[in-house]
Amino acid sequence: MVFIDDSLVYSRSKEEHEEHLRLTLQRLKEDKLYAKFKKCEFWLEKVAFPGHIISREGILVDPEKVDALSNWNRPANASKVRSFLGLAGYYRRFVEGFSKIAPPLTQLTRKSHKFEWTNACERSFQELKNQLVSAPILTIPSGLGGFVISSDASKQGLGCVLMQNSKVIAYASRQLKDYEKIYPTHDLELASVVFAFRFGGIISLLKKS
Repeated sequence: MVFIDDSLVYSRSKEEHEEHLRLTLQRLKEDKLYAKFKKCEFWLEKVAFPGHIISREGILVDPEKVDALSNWNRPANASKVRSFLGLAGYYRRFVEGFSKIAPPLTQLTRKSHKFEWTNACERSFQELKNQLVSAPILTIPSGLGGFVISSDASKQGLGCVLMQNSKVIAYASRQLKDYEKIYPTHDLELASVVFAFRFGGIISLLKKS
């Protein structure tokens, strides 16, 4: 996994990791690329990587971010709602039905909508915090075994979950577009299947790469 100028190498065993490191360093040498040794760390059991903790168990939300979300005070204006949704949305793949929970808060960010904190907004705010505080550990996709995709549709949005070997890889969801809100149920169910397979296709491409 590469992030800007960082490289993360993870493996299923120490033997595999040794081979991965050898291949990575050999490739750097061949292409005359260099890394500062003092910035390199090897044989770590877990590593912090852009807002996440990655270990042999899988991927989880950085505990510091969890604390920030759990202690977040109720937003007093649209700008602070956007800040909360921005951080919460970064971890939306950990939350089942994110797009069903978030709409009351999303409406508060619209210029055409008067800022009024309702009971629905409070429920949405607390539910997102609770979901992220208790977020599951997501499994890392592997080349072993196929994927299972489950989809769901409602008048609030479309959702799906991608799994491998009975473990969750990621949740995905989106709110309905205005024209989709008048669709009959069976059309929304078809739309959710298309959404799920597009999402699953992205993960499949990552798996092949």
